[in-house]
Amino acid sequence: MRRGLSRSSSEVIRRLDTAQLGAAGVAKALDRPPAAVDAEVHRRVEEILAAVREKGDAALLDFTERFDRVRLTAGELAVSSAEMEAALGAVGEATVRALRYAAERIERFHRECAPRSWRMTDALGSRLGQEVRPLDRVAVYVPGGRAAYPSTVLMTVIPARVAGVREIVLVSPPRRDKSLDPAVLAAARVAGVTEAYRVGGAQAVAALAYGTETIRRVDKIVGPGNIYVALAKSRVFGDVGIDMVAGPSEVVVVAEAGADPSWVAADLLAQAEHDPMARAVLLTPSTALIDGVAAEVERQLARLPRKEIAGAALKSHGALVLTRSLEEAVEIANLLAPEHLELQVTDPESWLARVRNAGAVFLGSYTPEVIGDYVAGPNHVLPTGGTARFASALSTEDFVKRLSVIEYARAGLAEAGPHVAELARVEGLDGHAAAAAVRIENTGGRT
Repeated sequence: MRRGLSRSSSEVIRRLDTAQLGAAGVAKALDRPPAAVDAEVHRRVEEILAAVREKGDAALLDFTERFDRVRLTAGELAVSSAEMEAALGAVGEATVRALRYAAERIERFHRECAPRSWRMTDALGSRLGQEVRPLDRVAVYVPGGRAAYPSTVLMTVIPARVAGVREIVLVSPPRRDKSLDPAVLAAARVAGVTEAYRVGGAQAVAALAYGTETIRRVDKIVGPGNIYVALAKSRVFGDVGIDMVAGPSEVVVVAEAGADPSWVAADLLAQAEHDPMARAVLLTPSTALIDGVAAEVERQLARLPRKEIAGAALKSHGALVLTRSLEEAVEIANLLAPEHLELQVTDPESWLARVRNAGAVFLGSYTPEVIGDYVAGPNHVLPTGGTARFASALSTEDFVKRLSVIEYARAGLAEAGPHVAELARVEGLDGHAAAAAVRIENTGGRT
């Protein structure tokens, strides 16, 4: 029998059924509205931004000592090229090989999708097009704390370098001994970072947005961070560009009856171990698969080093959802617009055509989401929290500007002139009409 979900009170992940709730009801049950941020956090971020903008390095050093418990001088903020080079030896050959393997694939993918300049010419010889220009100077924020994220370095720096950005700045919170994690620095060297600073938090965002005596301001800030970093990025947007304000990580797995329960469970746990707020969801029309995945989740969770984090995420934000069909499963996935979507189904390419909203889609059972985290090539900086409805992965496009280029000859302007005049009249802008008409009526010897 397909229906009738059984559930033990000891299960670590809830079960939902579209026969009872409907597709929209399941999507609502899984909805995770943005958490309200305490007013005190907003106030602190504003205070940090204002202080760094006004006092520069002095404020930067004060906040680093206060929040990171590291006392630095202005001369110690910058990470030397020698430190980055030394990190390659510190992490070991296996790590360097893995970094270079990932870097090569990330670069190849991002070169393929890099935007290019182009031109078109109409029947009257008017030439239109776009010129693509890289940003001059960008910064990547790399979180510190309990874990190192060299993969984030590769995913943020390499697209910028491929886009042609000349100055790529890395910032990351220092450890107690004033160092940055060697894996982060090794990745920085492999990826092509040109400057690095041992500073994190909202104070780092402020320094990048406004500049200090030591850190020159940038054009754009990308990369994930905690709530202070996210709020700071949202506040400085307009003074500089930002990529996105990312939330907790998430995966949705659409699977048919033939999927391996142990593989599905492993993918759910891989996402859940990120953060207690991470979301891991299975959508399937198979009761047997749900039962199998539930058992595997409990078995695998018990031996996971980060089981407390993963368990909290599964309990609060995980779900095993029984759908009435695979079509309904995909439609619920579209409603959720997840960061990561796995299609563990026969002929996943045909089902991909039904997917409208997702940051990245992983086709087939041999394509776990974790391959995209590290080495596949497409970017792992992805829209979260349903923003895949309107946003896309970080890419080379985030590090360039498009300049529209327009070149008219007299024949083209003569044809367009009456239409320009009429639209200018409608908008009450006679000077606009005159600027075109004067060229048509009096060429002044020009052609």
